[in-house]
Amino acid sequence: MQKKNYFVLVLISLIVLVLAACGGEQSSSSESGESADSGTSKKEGNTLNVGLDADPPQLDPHFSTAAVDRQVYQSIYDKLVDVDENLNIIPQLAKEWEISEDGKTYTFLLQEGVTFHDGTPFNAEAVKFNLERMLDPSIGTARTSEISSIETVEVVDDLTVKVQLKEAFSPFLSVLSDRAGMMVSPTAVEEKGEDFSNSPVGTGPFKFVERVKQDKIVVEANKDYWGGAPKVDKIVYRPYTDENVRKTNLVSGKTDIVNKIPPKDVEELKNNSDITLSEVPGPGFQGLYLNHKSEPFNNKALRQALDLVIDREAIIKVALHGTAVPAASAIAPSSWAYDESIKPKERDIEKAKQLMSDAGYPDGFSFTLKLAPSPVEEQVSQMIQSMAAEAGIKVEIEMVEFGTMIDQMDNYEFDAIRLGWSGRIDPDGNIHSLFRTDGTINYGYSNEKMDQLLDDARSESDQEKRKELYSQAMKLGQEEVPFIFIYHETDYKAYKNYVKDFKHIPDTMMRFHNISLEN
Repeated sequence: MQKKNYFVLVLISLIVLVLAACGGEQSSSSESGESADSGTSKKEGNTLNVGLDADPPQLDPHFSTAAVDRQVYQSIYDKLVDVDENLNIIPQLAKEWEISEDGKTYTFLLQEGVTFHDGTPFNAEAVKFNLERMLDPSIGTARTSEISSIETVEVVDDLTVKVQLKEAFSPFLSVLSDRAGMMVSPTAVEEKGEDFSNSPVGTGPFKFVERVKQDKIVVEANKDYWGGAPKVDKIVYRPYTDENVRKTNLVSGKTDIVNKIPPKDVEELKNNSDITLSEVPGPGFQGLYLNHKSEPFNNKALRQALDLVIDREAIIKVALHGTAVPAASAIAPSSWAYDESIKPKERDIEKAKQLMSDAGYPDGFSFTLKLAPSPVEEQVSQMIQSMAAEAGIKVEIEMVEFGTMIDQMDNYEFDAIRLGWSGRIDPDGNIHSLFRTDGTINYGYSNEKMDQLLDDARSESDQEKRKELYSQAMKLGQEEVPFIFIYHETDYKAYKNYVKDFKHIPDTMMRFHNISLEN
């Protein structure tokens, strides 16, 4: 009977998705104020309108904790280094660098003639100010843990800065390709204090103009940009938390490009002749965070049993419309550290029942699965609920506002959470924080062997040796189940055909310095 119920749920899910796809556009068009049938092949004016999935909470990169913030940062701020389409580290504000043989000293040669938007010179003193600001415990930035390996920052001359690490840390350059490497104006920070986030100043290709919360963020071209003036005059970022509204505004032409596409709309946008849909493998992972400090998931056998009841392929096919791949670990297929020999778990109800019986739970167990409100999240969770029921595992689903859910995670007020991680370009940024005892997204899991593997991988400079260490950590993770991996998302960017020269970088961030609009 339980198996029958599972397949009935799959059928119902398919019907719901078809109805949503038919009705979603009509219901959202009144909210956006635009009809969805006025696609255009040319763009009027030279302003780029960008649709985001949320309103960025924080415009100071050193305090940011939200992924959506980083979309806007790509316009306002430069980093010491950046990444290309293959996720290779490339120069940005640092045009060259040398790494000492022991991997503990990084010497950066900076670009000449760079100024912040307020006229402050960018130089070695500015780099020292930024790094020390992020390290200052009295300030308490969100970047401190990312660059905690830094021991000293020395100004060698105006365009040379030397960073001494406490110990070798191979992911250091990759860390500097994200928010920890973004340079803010020392003058603006000192003058504005906590208000800096409301009028940010960087060295990037666009200057901040204004912000109206929950409505828009406006930036204008930095005509004196050291890397060459942008080809568009202005960018207006607008948040559309309703995915149907976001899509409708793109189709109608009110928005030129969007950062996220719901799975149900991928096929429709692929077939829209006015829109380009770009896709790359995402660097992150999605699954279930487990609370290891209390029952039931302080019991390894019960974690293993839940892991075995999940049909990853069914979830991807039904709830995600094929827009993901099954996950076996924190390291996505796009990473150089990905080990294709480590396969996702295959569904095995009988083995799950045996594990529970051997652990003293012959009748199964129960837990509450929390999730943020979202049609896709709800459907994924309902499918997990039905799958688990076949093995006698009772899952109660509870929808919680996202911010509240994060607070509950921080206070260990949960059994399991349906959530993921946006991903980092170096595998350390995915797996160390998740699996190590003191990791920032670790919820009570601890294993000395795992800690040693991850620490060794951080200090190892040879990439092949690092890969082997991560493979060992992933295999141990499959046995220990600190986190239940379900899928790796594909990253989609959709934009009107008149948007030219957009490069889709697999770190999921949108860069607009070199794009142009066909008028």
